[in-house]
Amino acid sequence: MERRKFIELIKYTALTGAGITLTSCGGRKNTAAIKPTVQASPVSLNQPLKVGFVYIEPVGDMGWTYAHDLGRREMEANLKEKVKTTLVENVNVDVDAEKVIRQLATDGHELIFTTSFGYMNPTIKVAQDFPQVAFEHCAGYKRAANVGTYLGRFEESRYLTGMIAGKMTKSNIIGFIGAYPIPEVIRGINAFTTGVRLTNPKAKVRVVWTQTQDDPTKEREAAAYAVKDGADILAQHTDSAAILQFAEEKGIYAFGYNTDMSKFAPKAHLTSAISQWGKFYTEKATAVIDKTWKPENTWYGIAQGMVDISPMNAVIPLDIQNLVNQKRNEIIQGIAHPFEGPIKDQNGIVRVSKGKNLDDKAQLEMDWYVEGVEGTIPKKS
Repeated sequence: MERRKFIELIKYTALTGAGITLTSCGGRKNTAAIKPTVQASPVSLNQPLKVGFVYIEPVGDMGWTYAHDLGRREMEANLKEKVKTTLVENVNVDVDAEKVIRQLATDGHELIFTTSFGYMNPTIKVAQDFPQVAFEHCAGYKRAANVGTYLGRFEESRYLTGMIAGKMTKSNIIGFIGAYPIPEVIRGINAFTTGVRLTNPKAKVRVVWTQTQDDPTKEREAAAYAVKDGADILAQHTDSAAILQFAEEKGIYAFGYNTDMSKFAPKAHLTSAISQWGKFYTEKATAVIDKTWKPENTWYGIAQGMVDISPMNAVIPLDIQNLVNQKRNEIIQGIAHPFEGPIKDQNGIVRVSKGKNLDDKAQLEMDWYVEGVEGTIPKKS
């Protein structure tokens, strides 16, 4: 479809209150046929707040984008006729992002959530031209007078899943399938490993990189490599259920990510490190409605309800479940931390002293592995 027609369709669907779905013709790539999907938001006699969501992938029923869309739906359920939402999915970072964000702003959306790190610069650029619109960008670090940022403290839930892995492994080798070697992913690997080492100092975590966020074939290949290398438990920072399904076939255990993935591998699935965006989306929409919104750097964890773990599989012994729940409560109370010293890196250098926690700045810039992770971090190409 021509770009002009694409923009016209976005404008039409936004004006009529419909959402816009970009569906890929050949898998999860980014050039697409476009299909409008009508939102379920009710119409109010009062003018509802128009809220736009920009997604990096199709919504589907798992993974990063699905978690954000569950948050959008929760916001709608909470605010009912006060809001009306438009979603645009499968938006390419380089090709379509600025056009889509700009069109949402042009069509009267007063609050726009851009839900991928790659949308940072397009969000900032469009925001300069629409000072009356509130923008919230997920995972970025650039803010402006009308641009806030938000992220979950994924390291907290990773830490808890690592504790389980350390107790459940028999080979003392745990495979971690990573997407891209960026600080967010490295931080998750390290937090998972500190959890592993807390309950099992002999265990090692071996990382396999896919260099893609959502490619079931590559994820399955990476999982197979990790198992061949001795891993009897798998963790992931990727989107599909391929790793869990592979674990189910092989009779080993694995963890899901972003949403509860237990339905895809009921025997293999131990728990998932999940994201919960609905409360935050509700709060930000309410703030715009009440004219109290302001740009903030939001980084919420388990205590604020933005991240957590899903229900644990009954195969996990009760004493381990109790240990994890106790640590979870300590995190909520602020008396436990995934990066509580002493913490050494792979070379034995102390990075966090005893009695100290790794500060936020150091976490956001993390480019090193903690002791217990085997392998090296790929260099940026």
